[in-house]
Amino acid sequence: MKEPDLLIKMGERIKDIRMKKQMTQNDLAIECQFEKASMSRLESGRSNPTIRTLQRVCKALDVDIIELFKDQ
Repeated sequence: MKEPDLLIKMGERIKDIRMKKQMTQNDLAIECQFEKASMSRLESGRSNPTIRTLQRVCKALDVDIIELFKDQ
């Protein structure tokens, strides 16, 4: 899988989990202490997050990091 494809799929997965938890993008950004624009870039696959960033997202979503890489 090419890197852009992985980033897009991961972003879609973050969005899917967030929506299932009935959180807005802004809610998640606040919980992660990110700007909303940063969360938008992450969910759209336009940024390449660090492991620490992914840890913050997972903590806010209360999921294990492996959940971000599973197929829906």
